[in-house]
Order: sequence, then structure tokens, then C-alpha cells
Amino acid sequence: MDDDTIKLLRECNAGIKMGVSSLEDVMEHVTDNNLSRLLQKSIETHSRLGNTTHGYLISFHDEGKEPPTMAKMMSWVKSNIKFSEDEPNRAAAELLTDGCNMGVKSLYRYLHQYPNADKKVKKLAEDVIEAEETLIKELQDYL
Repeated sequence: MDDDTIKLLRECNAGIKMGVSSLEDVMEHVTDNNLSRLLQKSIETHSRLGNTTHGYLISFHDEGKEPPTMAKMMSWVKSNIKFSEDEPNRAAAELLTDGCNMGVKSLYRYLHQYPNADKKVKKLAEDVIEAEETLIKELQDYL
């Protein structure tokens, strides 16, 4: 159980870090005040979930996992291309929707891959999925 629990926590931790980083990256391009507030609220939600994840990792004496460098680089390149071609609010919504969809897909895969993870940690992963799905829905008006 502990092995699956730690592995699921690491994946949640890396995904949340990637999400917060992406949210912060697109914030500087956003010109709509309502979208900016929405993204700030999402950063706060993801940060809270990240703190919970980190707390669990500490209890298992684990430092967590960083997002893969290549994924961060590809995200940065895609963002810069998208913002140079498109209206900034739409570009932000599209990029974040794509990122959230990837995050949801990955988290469901990890929930199936680590079936013996602790129930509280599975619930945490489900909370992250819910936060991602909520953001996807809220971004629809900007697409």
C-alpha cells in the first residue's frame, strides 16, 4: 500500500507543480480582469492541493517529484507560439484547457496504475481531477 501511495502522491505533486507553473506563466499574457481572477483562484486551489500533497509526502519521508524537464520545455515553447499567433485570453484558455485535459487523463491513469494507494490519497487525486475539470468548464467562455 505504501509504495502505491507514495507513487500516486509523487505524480499528483509533479502534476500540481506543472499546473501552477502553467497558470502563472499565462497570467502575464491575460488582459481580461475576470479571466485573471479566475486563474488566480485556480492558482490558490492548486497551491492548497499541492500543500496537502506535500504534507502527505513529508509524512512518508519523501521529497516528491518535479515535473519532467522536457514537459516544462514543451509547455513553454507551445505557450510562446500560441501567444504570438492568437488573442491572449483565448490563447490562455486554450493552453490551460489542453493542460487540464492532459492532467485529468494522467491522474485517472495513475489512479488505475496504483490501485492499492491509501484512500485519503486517492481522494486527494480525485480532488485534483475535480479542480481541473472545474477550470476546464470555467474557461469555456474564453475559447
